[in-house]
Amino acid sequence: MRPMQHDATRSSARGGLGRAMGIAALVALAALTSSCTTVSRSSADALRLIFVPKPSATPAQVAAVRFPQLQLRAPDVNGVLVLGFVDGGRQAWIAGGDAVFYLQPNGLVTATSGIGRSYAARITGPSPFDDLGALQGTARVQRQYDWIPSYQMSVPVTGTLTKVGTEKVVILERPLSLARYEEKLSGPGFRETNIYWVDERSGFIWKSRQYLAPGYAVDIEQLKPYRPGQ
Repeated sequence: MRPMQHDATRSSARGGLGRAMGIAALVALAALTSSCTTVSRSSADALRLIFVPKPSATPAQVAAVRFPQLQLRAPDVNGVLVLGFVDGGRQAWIAGGDAVFYLQPNGLVTATSGIGRSYAARITGPSPFDDLGALQGTARVQRQYDWIPSYQMSVPVTGTLTKVGTEKVVILERPLSLARYEEKLSGPGFRETNIYWVDERSGFIWKSRQYLAPGYAVDIEQLKPYRPGQ
């Protein structure tokens, strides 16, 4: 049994890693038991963590697991992640024993750690992501980034967010009509473009490409989104 720490000032988790056959014998299943001070009820009884190191998942594979799932591709991670826990609204999605990705409820990626690096991004001013449906024209997004091990902290980056149209996006063979937003990022040594495919009624980001560092893009598709109380 090897202890794991998550947000030590607010919560702690520990457990043992086990293997089981699952999702058509293609999945490595890890199980953790946890006691987090603010963990969500849906995952307080048992943290089920699944990492599928394969390009994509099928509807049958996703349906076979009752926990929230997303498809994630990054330069050093590629697989299907299952929600580990929710602490104060912050979602922790765990890629096996290699990395943790943190998301906001609307689908914004805020941080990742593991595999010898740690990246974090935070919006420091008003956030248009609170109500994307009301966005007219463009909006400025002020962020700060932390990049370890380069030891660059609070790097200021400005995003220019614009709605560019509506597109059909197919996720798990299900077609969705989503608004496409592009956010051009500009900061010291940082010139990238985030792309979001959004349900304008709810503001939920179903699919995205989000940069956490120069050259480090995180591509996400929400396969079975987390819904509080599910």
